[in-house]
Amino acid sequence: MPNRIYADYNATAPLREVARNAMIGAMETVGNPSSVHGPGRAARALIETARRQVAALVGAVPQSVVFTSGGTEASALALKGCGRSRIITSAIEHEAVLAAAPDAVRLPVDDQGILDLDALREALSGGGADCLVSVQWANNETGAVQPIDEIVRIAQAHGALVHSDAVQAAGKLPIDMSASGIDLMSLSAHKIGGPAGVGALIMRDGLDIKAVQSGGGQEKGRRSGTENKIGIAGFGAAAEASLAALSDWPRVAGLRDRFEASVRDAGNGARIFSAGAVRLPNTSCVSIPGTKGETQVIALDLAGIAVSSGSACSSGKVRRSHVLDAMDPGLPDAENAIRVSLGWDSTEQDIDRLVAAWCDLYKRSSADQH
Repeated sequence: MPNRIYADYNATAPLREVARNAMIGAMETVGNPSSVHGPGRAARALIETARRQVAALVGAVPQSVVFTSGGTEASALALKGCGRSRIITSAIEHEAVLAAAPDAVRLPVDDQGILDLDALREALSGGGADCLVSVQWANNETGAVQPIDEIVRIAQAHGALVHSDAVQAAGKLPIDMSASGIDLMSLSAHKIGGPAGVGALIMRDGLDIKAVQSGGGQEKGRRSGTENKIGIAGFGAAAEASLAALSDWPRVAGLRDRFEASVRDAGNGARIFSAGAVRLPNTSCVSIPGTKGETQVIALDLAGIAVSSGSACSSGKVRRSHVLDAMDPGLPDAENAIRVSLGWDSTEQDIDRLVAAWCDLYKRSSADQH
């Protein structure tokens, strides 16, 4: 069988070589970053270098970076530690946000997965001094990019704070947090070629947040627990490499567009979700009528191609996509969708094989239904 094709970058990206090397180097340091002796200072220097690298990726200042165990913890810290009693979010957020704020107001989105801004204005009409608005920068299933600038303007006009889960957007889109007006932002290392198990909450300069995890007061009292210096070193190296490689994503978008052209040419029934929205350059969410997403994933896997059916962050569960349901309630295709997410190692040859395998699957599925 030819080499396998990995097209599931939104689930987790391959570990970058620079991140692996940084982690190996960090393994050779012995000190606890909180210790004041020489080995401790060496470990601290690794963490502070990574802090600068992560901050640079999203246009933030280093002191605003709080290292966590991942994007899930970062979002939980933002929502639970912000000091605002009312959380407003969208119906298509990642489960990490929805689970952290089960009582949040969930605003509707349109059929492209874009937040209803009038609904946001209405939700804030009584004042936003007690509110945090939490909206993904880009959706993990469809790739749809939210109008962050307008969301921030509306929230600020009502005195609300804004948190954005930028786990999928970071490293794929240029981000300038300082210019955006966002107050809090979540990041995850393994989405940009770093290791799993490390992430960061980025805070606006001057914003205070209450720790939700007690202990030794690391990260300036905002997140206790001895820092994962090996993971953090890999995170920093991946962030630096991702910033340097931003110019490659238009090439990846071209590969995605080639795949989607084959979906459009397949005939009636096949659908590309959020095709009318601004999207991440690497993400396609497509459906084959009458063929469950998990069936498609298995068929493509047998052809040597790794894709997913929706989010891969739910302990391997296969279930209806709440994202697609929110975009079009009751839509049968919500069960028939797969996500193709490309990355820096994706090639023209990969797309040739993906197109051939998907078109073959589509034809077989259509024949079975007639």
